Amino acid sequence: MPKDHLNTVFKGALILSISSLVAKILSAVYRIPLQNMVGNTGFYVYQQIYPLYGIGMTFALNGFPNFISKLVAEQPDETSKSLIARRAFHILSGLSLVVFFGLQLGATWIAAHMGDVNLAPIISAVAWMFVFMPWLATGRGYYQGKFLMGPTAVSQLIEQVVRVAIIIMAAYFSVRLGWDNYRMGTWAMSSAPLAAICSSLIFTAFGLRYLLALAPAPTHPLPSYRKLTKRFVIEGGTLCLVAAVVILLQLVDSFTVMRGLVHQGQLPEVAKALKGVYDRGQPLVQLGLVVATAFSATLLPALTDALAKRQPIEFKRQTQAMVHVSLALSMAATVGLVALMPQINRLLFGSLEGTTALRIYIISILFAALITTYTSVLQSLNEYTAMIIGIIAGLATKVLANYIFVVHYGINGASAVTVLSLAVMFAVMWLGSPEDLQQVLLESGYLIKLLALSAVMGIVVVLSCHQITALVGPILANTRGMAGIITVIGVLIGVLVFVAGAVYARLFTIREWLVLPYGKRLIKAVAKGKEHHS
Repeated sequence: MPKDHLNTVFKGALILSISSLVAKILSAVYRIPLQNMVGNTGFYVYQQIYPLYGIGMTFALNGFPNFISKLVAEQPDETSKSLIARRAFHILSGLSLVVFFGLQLGATWIAAHMGDVNLAPIISAVAWMFVFMPWLATGRGYYQGKFLMGPTAVSQLIEQVVRVAIIIMAAYFSVRLGWDNYRMGTWAMSSAPLAAICSSLIFTAFGLRYLLALAPAPTHPLPSYRKLTKRFVIEGGTLCLVAAVVILLQLVDSFTVMRGLVHQGQLPEVAKALKGVYDRGQPLVQLGLVVATAFSATLLPALTDALAKRQPIEFKRQTQAMVHVSLALSMAATVGLVALMPQINRLLFGSLEGTTALRIYIISILFAALITTYTSVLQSLNEYTAMIIGIIAGLATKVLANYIFVVHYGINGASAVTVLSLAVMFAVMWLGSPEDLQQVLLESGYLIKLLALSAVMGIVVVLSCHQITALVGPILANTRGMAGIITVIGVLIGVLVFVAGAVYARLFTIREWLVLPYGKRLIKAVAKGKEHHS
C-alpha cells in the first residue's frame, strides 16, 4: 500500500474514531438527565424500546456500512463501485421494509410480550427509522470503501446531537406539561427517525447521483442479486451481530425483566420502577466501555499495517499491547465503579436503589471490553467462526436463564445473567482464537499482577470512602453534593494507586505506556527518578 494512501487511511480512521468516541459519550451521558427528569418509571418506558433503536443504528452505522465498504473497495473502477452500492441499496431497502412493516403491524404483539401493551405506540414511532437505514448505510459504506471517513463521521455526530436534543426536550415538556410516561416515550423515540432524516441529508448528493439516477452500463461483471443477498446475510449479518452484542442482551431484558418481576409477585407499577432502576446500569457500562476501549483502539491501524506487511512478530506485539491496555483499563474502571457505586448512584440518580444490582451489572464492562478487543483482532485475521459461536452461546445463556433468575433473584438476577452471558461469549471466543492470541493474556504473569493491583486499588478506595463518610457524618454523606465530592476524591485516589502500582509492578511495556494518556511524560518522570537515586 503506497505511503500516501496509507496516511489517508490512518487519518480517516482517526477522524472516524474521534467522532465515534464523541457519539458514544453523548449516547451514554444524556440518559442520566433523562432519568432524573422522568423518574424510574419514565426511564423504564424509554429503555424498554431503546434496544430496537440500538439495533437499527447498529445496522446503519457499523454492521452494514462496514460490509458495503468492503464490497465497494473490491471493485476495480468508479462505475463498478457506484453500481455495487446501488445493488446494496436495493437489498437493504427490501430488508428495511420487512422490518418496518413487521414492527408496525406487530407493535401490539411485541408490547404484550414485553408485558406492557401501552408500549405499542412507541414501537410504531421507532419503526420509522428503518425506512432511512438503507440510505444511511449505503452512503456511509460507499465513502468508507473509498477511504473517505468524513461524511460518515459528520452524519454520525448529526444523528446523535439531533436525537439527544429531541429526547431532552421531550423529557422537559413531559415534566412541564404533565404528560404521562408513554406520551413522553413516544415523543422521545420519535427522535430516532427525525435524527435519521437529518443525518441522511449528508448523503443527498451521493443518493441522487448514484442511487436514484439512471444506472450506467457496467464495465465489469457484478455479482448477481442472489449471490449479493447471500453475502449480506452471512458476512453483513455477522458484522451486525458482533456490533450489536450488548444491545441484543438489553433486548432480552426488555422481554423478560418486567414480566419476571410481575411473576415474582411485584405489582406492575413497582415492577416498571424496578426495571427503570436496573436500566441505570446501561449508561454506566457505556461510559466504562468508552474509557476501556478508546485508547486501545488507537492501535488498530498499526495492527492492520503489520498484517498487510506480513510482519507476524510486530502483529503479535501490537495485539498484546491492545489486549493489555484494554484489559487494564476495563479492570480499573470496573473495580473503581464497583467500589464507588453507592456514591455514584446517589450522585447521578438521586438514590441508593439497586446499588447491588448495579455493582453486579458493572462487571459487564470487563467482559464487553475484552470481547470488543478480541473481535477487532479476529476480524483483522478473517477468523469469524469463534466470534459467531461465542455470540450465539452468550445470547442463548441470556435467553434461557434470564427469566428464571429474575423470578428468583429480581434485578440482581438479571445483572448476574448479563455478566454470565458476556463471560460465556468471551470464553468461547478466547478458546476458539489462535494459540498466539490466547497466550497474550497469560504471558509474563500479567493477569496475576493486574488482579492483585486492582484488588489493592479497590480496597483503598472503599476504605477511603468509609473514612470520609465517618468524618462528615451519615446525614451529610447522604446528600448528592457530598456524594459527588466523595466520588471525585475516590477516583483520584484510585487513579494514583493504580498508576503507582502499575509502575512499581512493571505492569506495562514502554509500548503500552505510550498508548495511554500522559504515558510518555510518566516514562520520562520515572527515568529521571531512577537517575536521581542512582
